[in-house]
Amino acid sequence: MPTTSDFLVIGGGIIGLNIARALKKRFRDATVTVLEKEETCGRHASGRNSGVLHAGFYYTRDSLKAKFTRVGNRQLSEYCETKSIPVNRCGKLVVARDARDHVHLDELLKRGRDNGIDLQELTEEEAKRIEPRVKTHERAIFSPSTSSVNPRDVVEAMVGDAGREGVAIHCGVQYLTKRGESVSTSSGIYQAGYIVNAGGLQADKIARQFGCSKRYRILPFKGLYLYSDEPAGSIRTNVYPVPDLRNPFLGVHFTVTADGRAKIGPTAIPTLWREQYRGTERFSLSEFLEILVRSLGLLAASRFAFLKLALSELHKYSRTRLVSLAATLLDGVNPDQYRTWAEAGIRAQLVDVTKKRLEMDFVVEEAERSIHVLNAVSPGFTCAIPFAEYIGDRIVASVA
Repeated sequence: MPTTSDFLVIGGGIIGLNIARALKKRFRDATVTVLEKEETCGRHASGRNSGVLHAGFYYTRDSLKAKFTRVGNRQLSEYCETKSIPVNRCGKLVVARDARDHVHLDELLKRGRDNGIDLQELTEEEAKRIEPRVKTHERAIFSPSTSSVNPRDVVEAMVGDAGREGVAIHCGVQYLTKRGESVSTSSGIYQAGYIVNAGGLQADKIARQFGCSKRYRILPFKGLYLYSDEPAGSIRTNVYPVPDLRNPFLGVHFTVTADGRAKIGPTAIPTLWREQYRGTERFSLSEFLEILVRSLGLLAASRFAFLKLALSELHKYSRTRLVSLAATLLDGVNPDQYRTWAEAGIRAQLVDVTKKRLEMDFVVEEAERSIHVLNAVSPGFTCAIPFAEYIGDRIVASVA
């Protein structure tokens, strides 16, 4: 006999869990089931991200990211407080490498004002009062609402909440294919009234079986961090360079973790298959060929200097290179103190294959009795709660 559920959520990351909770809140008498292919939830991006709760000043006012990040920061901070999950309210400095970065600082300040974000414009001297080791050219920005948490603690708490609220979470169950009104999984057939695809690295492949994601494909990027051996508290705040706002990556920076340790990174290295965490683990020839073709298409288009980006990121496989980039942000960065690599994470970055560009904002598509979260990369962790409410409202509207 097939397993039946009114709502079936594919993917047990922080997005899928919160969508399931949002659905249970809206449809109290309905059955809501989450399928997670790993043995526990949050084993991919949700549990491997930086843990930074972003403030929301990187994004243009008309974007979904701008809409959800400020609210998500507040809601997730409050959630952590209610669950006694430590929050390191260390803030963030964004620094200028030279005078050419000042115009970009001005743009970030403008976006912050547009989005209602509390930002402080600082002189170099004022920045050093916050972090004495910081390097910046004449000016900097401080974001007091940026903070850090342990993402796995957050996911674990949300799994517990979802279960208590009546959401059924089936781990170790992998979605395989759509079969008419049902779906086939590694544990048999599931029949669902409505399907939510929050499959992360696999979301575009799942969506195509429902007639969606026709012009989109996932291009995975590996993020690596190096931990500092300095004592906790040696660096007081997160320190970021001014980013290149033409692409979705923020550059190598210092992150202060929930327990006060520092790490540098991340990289944004193109991977050769979707779950290329270590060695040849989970190798897929079909994914390798697909990603190769897609990358060559981006190289040919060169709309955002993909070749330059790819080569610069590949160089960050070198510990020496990664540390040297970080050393442009702080004084006293000793390469001997950066030898421990953190567990790799992979960013499920969406590409518009018709326009040959990386998608900067969240992307969601709907089909009959289904909705597909195609792009929910950083700051997806920060935005998870309000983004899930948004998806819940869209589902209510579609089934009404």
